[in-house]
Amino acid sequence: MDLRLLRMFVAVARAGHYGTAAIELSISQPALTKQIQVLERRVGAMLFVRGRQGARLTTAGKALLPDALDLLDRADAFERRASSVAAGDDGSLAIGFGLSGIQLAPQAVALFRSRYPRVAVSLDDMSSAVQCERLLAGTLQIGFIRLPAPVGVDSLRLRRDRLSLALPSTVDPPRSVAAWLDGRPMIRLRPDRGPGLTGQIDRLYAELGCRPLVLQEAADLQTVLALVAAGVGAAVIPASADAIAPDAVRLIPLRGRAASWWIGAAWSERSLLVDRFLAAATEAART
Repeated sequence: MDLRLLRMFVAVARAGHYGTAAIELSISQPALTKQIQVLERRVGAMLFVRGRQGARLTTAGKALLPDALDLLDRADAFERRASSVAAGDDGSLAIGFGLSGIQLAPQAVALFRSRYPRVAVSLDDMSSAVQCERLLAGTLQIGFIRLPAPVGVDSLRLRRDRLSLALPSTVDPPRSVAAWLDGRPMIRLRPDRGPGLTGQIDRLYAELGCRPLVLQEAADLQTVLALVAAGVGAAVIPASADAIAPDAVRLIPLRGRAASWWIGAAWSERSLLVDRFLAAATEAART
């Protein structure tokens, strides 16, 4: 249906007169009459009865007027929202984060939402590998990943993270971390839940020349920290997990080339919304 014809139909219905409606629409009355006739042929019914008093809606015209008004209202709403989306003030963003972004991602989202409250933002926990797969598939707009990013995914460095030894607060830090870790039963996150973290820890163990044992595995970092707090054992975790660590846990930063890495924001397709979120993430990373 041609929205222009519907606007003419509504204008005549509201004015009750072809001449008055023609003036409002800035067209000639004969041209308006012809357009209404085109609309009547399309719907297959007369919409107006013309007389000395002007133009009166027929039964069909009265029945179709509410639908015409609804269509025009929705078309106008679409145009307003399209303009808002194009301006970056409206729309939606699907954002992913993993262990590396457990602190930074929520901070960036909070800052972005404070500036663009009409943008719908979803934030989901997933590994860096899954985030990159979804970025390439187009189901995720931004990810907080462990760098470097794979081919096809662009990234922006935001903040460095490093591995820390999580101990119960009642336990004194070891003098020689490598000797202390060698052969010690440790709590760890399940490798399938954090493959990037597992690889980082394994590289550090190889660098330190130690081989800790696995005492217990957990499906999430909160459970790992809870087990450490309960005195079950120690764990190697990202230093950024300090944001969710209970008071009964102390974190000891670990040294070594493999002990640190970059956290970055990643994307595969740029847009105004993505650019605005990257600006918020960059600002959040500086705090």
